[in-house]
Amino acid sequence: ASATTATSALHASTAAAGDESGTATPTPIAMSTTTAAPAPAPESTTMQVELLSENAKAPTKGSAFAAGHDLYSAADTVIPARKWALVPTDIKISVPAGTYGRVAPRSGLAYKHGIDTLAGVIDADYRGPVGVLLANLSDADFEVKKHDRIAQLVIEKCVMADVAVVEKIEDTVRGAGGFGSTGGFGAKNGA
Repeated sequence: ASATTATSALHASTAAAGDESGTATPTPIAMSTTTAAPAPAPESTTMQVELLSENAKAPTKGSAFAAGHDLYSAADTVIPARKWALVPTDIKISVPAGTYGRVAPRSGLAYKHGIDTLAGVIDADYRGPVGVLLANLSDADFEVKKHDRIAQLVIEKCVMADVAVVEKIEDTVRGAGGFGSTGGFGAKNGA
């Protein structure tokens, strides 16, 4: 059953503010009346992982608040200079409903070795083995060893948008400006 309650806590932005007596001035959010609703059931945040070989290693997090799970190589692989290679992980994953997995670069590989991660989107309904496409931007071959951390998998919410074909898209102030049109790199005439 829902109940009507008055909110007694002050909004965080007013905690230090107030009159000369040191009393905080309540904001409208603090004076509002709300109707309590039952809490929605929590969504599953579990990513299921299937190990496909003895060389596979489950994704891990480097710290409690790391955005991504580290993905590991399942085989020794050489990425030739100025080329790319598909590195196997020998895992299958199932991401939570309403999300997808974005395979993202590891900053250490990029900074120290010139290794970048190319396209990598894992849809919620994909059930094949996960491979990581790595590009070697350096002038020397790069060796990936079995169980090296090669990328990270970031789970992101996904809006499943429908497509509507229209006569004309509404104009905006920005319009078609892109590629540096708002300033910075790529802007013409020093703008």
